[in-house]
Amino acid sequence: MKQYGAEFFGTFWLVLGGCGSAVLAAGFPEVGIGFLGVAFAFGLTVLTMAFAIGHISGCHLNPAVSIGLWAGGRFPAKKLLPYIVAQVLGGIVAGGVLYLIASGKAGFDVSAGFAANGYGVHSPGGYSLPAALVTEVVMTMMFLLIILGSTDIRAPQGFAPIAIGLGLTLIHLISIPVTNTSVNPARSLGVALYVGDWALAQLWLFWVAPIVGSLLGAAVYRYIGSSHD
Repeated sequence: MKQYGAEFFGTFWLVLGGCGSAVLAAGFPEVGIGFLGVAFAFGLTVLTMAFAIGHISGCHLNPAVSIGLWAGGRFPAKKLLPYIVAQVLGGIVAGGVLYLIASGKAGFDVSAGFAANGYGVHSPGGYSLPAALVTEVVMTMMFLLIILGSTDIRAPQGFAPIAIGLGLTLIHLISIPVTNTSVNPARSLGVALYVGDWALAQLWLFWVAPIVGSLLGAAVYRYIGSSHD
């Protein structure tokens, strides 16, 4: 239960910190943090939680990561569903807290986006569904590759949180214009529930693509990371 609690609070922090930076700070007139700041915010949530709870739960914070670690032989199947439930609940609660904060400003309109992920007219850059699908699959695949590689017992010890946090930052720097960057179904659901409408209609992609990408990343690392030639 302590592991599940750690995943709940870790995912809560990821969604509140990452999506909160986008909703509350990114577009602030003249001094907003912009895409760059949001990308670093997401990376910092993972970096800080990896040091805070990594020794408790492994700091997955992401159903796709848990599935990828299971597929990569690093995580037991019996814990998979409870981890995913804890992560999803953490994301939803964080979305609720963010909604309470954001709605305290006059003129707030949740339908404007609320950091939800989308494609087509709901993509920040107007990117199509196929572009969004490829982006989310490839970015999640590379994220799993970074996670599996940096946490390998043969890798330099103690540096994995830095590599993973910076890896997520880079992923956001690449893909925020395309989909607002998901690579994490719990992050997507956590805000989409409050937007409703189009965000829920497009949510399927931000579950399917990250899971497919995580499985591909696990398969790639099981091949290239094998100790056998």
